[in-house]
This record gives sequence, C-alpha cells and structure tokens, in this order.
Amino acid sequence: MKLARSALALTVGALAPALLLATPALAAAVPVTASVTAPAATVAGSDAENAAAIAKILADPASGRSVIREANAALSGTPEDRVAFLATGFAKARDEDNKVAILRILATKPGKGVVREANKALDGTPADRIAFLATGLAKAQDEDNMVAILRILHANPVTGKGVKREANKALDGTPADRTAFLKTGLRLAQAEDDRVDAFRVLARPDISDALRAAAVKAIEGTPEELRYFITVGQYQL
Repeated sequence: MKLARSALALTVGALAPALLLATPALAAAVPVTASVTAPAATVAGSDAENAAAIAKILADPASGRSVIREANAALSGTPEDRVAFLATGFAKARDEDNKVAILRILATKPGKGVVREANKALDGTPADRIAFLATGLAKAQDEDNMVAILRILHANPVTGKGVKREANKALDGTPADRTAFLKTGLRLAQAEDDRVDAFRVLARPDISDALRAAAVKAIEGTPEELRYFITVGQYQL
C-alpha cells in the first residue's frame, strides 16, 4: 500500500488545495442495474424449456431494459424467436444494457481512474464491459478514492491532526475504509480539528466577548457550523 500511495502521491502534487468538506465523487455508489453475470441461456431441447429459460431471465432483477424488451419479444414470438434469443439475442441485449450502465456511470463525472477504465470497457469487447461492471469499476473507484485522500493530505497545508490520522488509516485500510472516510470520516475528523482550533481561539488572552460567544456557539453546533467559524466567522468579529 505504501508503494501505491507514493505513486499516487505524484499525481496530486501539482493539484491546487481543495476545501476539506468538498464532497468527492464516489462512482462506486452508482447502482449497476445491467446484467453482469454470464448468460444462463442455453438453448434447451423443447420450446417449453426455452420459454421457461426466458422467463427466468425476465425474473432476474439485474436484467436491464434491452434484455427485458428482447425477452418479451421472444416470448411473444415463434419458437424460432425463442431459440434465437437464447442463442444470440440475450447476449446482444445484455451488452446493450451494460453499455448504458457504463455511460450512466460516466455521466456522474467520476474520477480519472473510473473514466479511463470505463472508456476502455466501452471501446472493448462485451466481456470487457462485463468485467468492468463486475470488478473493474470498484478497483478504479478505489484508485480515485486514494487520489482524493492523498490530495487532502498533501494539497492542503493546514490539514489537522485528526484528518491526517484518519486519512492515513483509510489509506492503509480497505477500499471500504477509504469510501467510508470520504463519505463520513473526513467530515468528523475535520470537526475534531476545528473544535481544537475553536478552543485555541477561546484560550486567547485578548478575546472579545463577541468572539468568545461565537466560538462557544460553534463548538456546540454542527461540524459545518464549526467549519464556517474557523474559516470565516472568527475573522468577522
């Protein structure tokens, strides 16, 4: 992990500082509704068996719009239509749905890693698209999450101890740890650091009554109120 962290750190060195409470793009949260499993469609020995196989595909919650459309058309058609759907039509319709799923992910404006791998999948084979949706998206999203965390650590010179501690724990942890840090851990760690800074304001010997009252209110408030006091409010009093 440390080697990977060093390599990724090079990608964030030239980036401008970002607000700590900015919400990172988490493309992994985008639901994948298209089928990413291998076809269960093997042409059976009778039309009744073929119809049952198609009905099973329709009952799969992972089946996308194209699969549902073509499956219903096959069920309403001839025995030959059902054979054709199971032999080739299912795979074609599923790939159409997988392309749509990948395009929807790209529409969320994810990070560079997800964009790179999504475009490679779109330019590749149906198997490439299945692989991206099944495992590649999660791997690319974790790469982007590591970059986002490194940006927080290295591109912000005033990152506090709490944020540094939790960010490093996330980098040394699992993909789920990194997602959790970006979703909720960063906010809580930043509030911890802001609370320390607010107490430092209270400890000033020449603090005014108005500033003292604002600091106490911020400490008793939400993480967002604390952040505002530290970055803006204290300088207005």
